[in-house]
Amino acid sequence: MLKKKGVTHPTKTRKGFGSSGLWIGDKMFAFLSSREEFTIKLPRERVDALVESGMGKRMDPGHGRPMKEWIGLNSNAEWPELAVESMNYVSGLH
Repeated sequence: MLKKKGVTHPTKTRKGFGSSGLWIGDKMFAFLSSREEFTIKLPRERVDALVESGMGKRMDPGHGRPMKEWIGLNSNAEWPELAVESMNYVSGLH
């Protein structure tokens, strides 16, 4: 992913959810959670579909309310393709 134009890995001063991750511009789109889950940001409807299909579960940052646009992927998921999808989604938010 770091070979993609505009994708960066943060410095020590740039973190999200307490984890370093992959950023496009000033927005994080993927990271490895403290539970070792590859976690990405996608539209709510897409996250709903992935959860329903068994590809992962909504990210819960620890306050008991799972986030609508973040999903922790499991081993059945197509991580590289979904990471690109996440990058494209987040870069469109600028």
